[in-house]
Amino acid sequence: MNDMSGFVSLSTVAAVAGIAVAVMMPALAMGRAIATALEALARQPEAEKSIMRTLFIGLAMIESLAIYALVIVLIVLFRNPLIEYLGR
Repeated sequence: MNDMSGFVSLSTVAAVAGIAVAVMMPALAMGRAIATALEALARQPEAEKSIMRTLFIGLAMIESLAIYALVIVLIVLFRNPLIEYLGR
């Protein structure tokens, strides 16, 4: 196995591991945020607007982490910037 194929294989394994963690962690964080918001709504139903607004802003920020990770993984898989330095 030459250097190029080893590097590509390692990049693929790293991308798969990265996307697995990058999807799992925001999903857990979203579940926890929703559970906490439901508990807050049960305690203070009159603060529903404020709680829901804060929840949706937080969920959008959490989801953006997963999207950023997906973009990085796609760059590593399809346009790895380090491959050009490997041929030298």
